[in-house]
Amino acid sequence: MTGITAVPAASKSQLAYEYLRGRIARHELSPGYRLVLGSIADELGMSVVPVREAIRRLEAEGLVTFERNVGARVAMVDERGYVDTMQALGVVEGAATALSAPGLTDVDLARARAINDTLRALLDDFDPHAFTALNRQFHSVLFEVCPNPLLLDMVHRGWAQLSGLRDSTFAFVPGRAHDSVDEHVHILELVARRADPLEIEIAARNHRWATMQAFLAARAGAAAPAPQDRETR
Repeated sequence: MTGITAVPAASKSQLAYEYLRGRIARHELSPGYRLVLGSIADELGMSVVPVREAIRRLEAEGLVTFERNVGARVAMVDERGYVDTMQALGVVEGAATALSAPGLTDVDLARARAINDTLRALLDDFDPHAFTALNRQFHSVLFEVCPNPLLLDMVHRGWAQLSGLRDSTFAFVPGRAHDSVDEHVHILELVARRADPLEIEIAARNHRWATMQAFLAARAGAAAPAPQDRETR
């Protein structure tokens, strides 16, 4: 990467953060990869100070861990961590979606429907990574106008941590994508008719948890021995 000159320190820190976060999300930096400040600083053409600040941000988001006498590493993929993140994200995103609902305009809903139509079109020639990116856009429309900044920050942190744990859950359970698109329609219908906020919150929460349950079921099925194997034991 070419060197960067005459860039304010804050901008350098943001650039380092986006660079590292992007490489983690694309799994170019695999779980357990050691993040050497000097090497990263050389790649970006900056000092180690903004790189250290960027790594601290990533650590706060759960994408990086710091071990004494070892340093910073990309967080390990952890099924328990995935479940914890999905459970928490379901709760906070459900609440944020419910609080956002009164502020969503017809234009917002039309945009969400258009994104969901594109998601449905992707089902015929399924690309889990493209689906995941659009899926996040869909949900962002529904929760970004949340009037509670603390709750919104928790949603953003949950999504950031999730992207570090799994590149795409739909890559593991592609069949879940069909149900996900249909559930989007249901959530949009609730928002459009100004349903009770609790009903919207539960629908959004259960939608997130259903993806988690599909992933866990697929993992359990893959781990289970074949019938003939069980018979010979």
